[in-house]
Amino acid sequence: MSAETQEPLLIVEQLSKEFVSGGGKLLAKKRTLRAVDDVSFSIAKGETLGLVGESGCGKTTTGRMVLRLIEPSSGAVRFRGEDVLAKSPPEMRRLRQDMQIIFQDPFGALNPRMTAGELIIEPMVIHGVGDSVSRERRLRQLLDLVGLTPQHASRFPHEFSGGQRQRLCIARALSLEPDFIVCDEAVSALDVSVQAQVLNLLQDLKRELGLTYLFISHDLGVVRHISERVAVMYLGQIVEMGPRAAIFDAPSHPYTQALLSSVPSAAKGRKSFFTIPGDVPSAARPPSGCRFHTRCPIAQPICSTTAPPPKELSSGHTAACHFAAPFNASPDRIVA
Repeated sequence: MSAETQEPLLIVEQLSKEFVSGGGKLLAKKRTLRAVDDVSFSIAKGETLGLVGESGCGKTTTGRMVLRLIEPSSGAVRFRGEDVLAKSPPEMRRLRQDMQIIFQDPFGALNPRMTAGELIIEPMVIHGVGDSVSRERRLRQLLDLVGLTPQHASRFPHEFSGGQRQRLCIARALSLEPDFIVCDEAVSALDVSVQAQVLNLLQDLKRELGLTYLFISHDLGVVRHISERVAVMYLGQIVEMGPRAAIFDAPSHPYTQALLSSVPSAAKGRKSFFTIPGDVPSAARPPSGCRFHTRCPIAQPICSTTAPPPKELSSGHTAACHFAAPFNASPDRIVA
């Protein structure tokens, strides 16, 4: 059964997060920053959903709320039909065996005082999985699975290269045999040549172990390589979502078109879209109506007053724009 016809493994509905600052002696007036605003998506078992957007758009906050590393302000998260946000701490601890994360910084994510073997075995100890013999056996299996050797088990994090450290982080995330993994900028801290190796490893593991990924990145090339579906975020909201081919071959939201225009390409005859003028507005004071209208070259009066609902353009392809249309269908929409 394909990923498109499967019952979703993860369902996220109207997820939002507000951070409040100020209110003390120096800043008497409190400020509310809505980092994530009414985000909804689902991921089928065995699928990779790429979540892409500029830095600060709310991608990481969304991923961490899904795992309840950050508590949402409102919304719902269901994993295998279970209400994640209703779980008690003991129940959440059991659920975390099936929901893991790979962080952006492989060095910062590892305790420098523990060996690689201790780091991989630690989750099993915390969750009471197996005994010392089975844990050591599992350790050797995981090291082999991610392309490391048993000799690496006695080394400390500073003795590894960046790519090896991320392989170690992947092995640790796999130690409890999860079904779902949030990859939070998992290759952005690595050299380009090493990025390709780690991406191929993640894809191989997905096929071998039946994993499901939420892959968070600002790199469109990486997202295109690894994802079946893509969600594009701007200022805390998903503005376009759909199959990989629809997003990259027929982008329909002006922001998605501009993002694709920013990717360097040596290909001859490539169609150009447009660049985004101005700076990203503050999440503490987002624009009214469509949040992108202050920078959008095709904005009309309705855009500043009415927030556009997601419009379905084709099967599974939606865009939150009053004038959404595939690029190839409306060449007159392009602004130099």
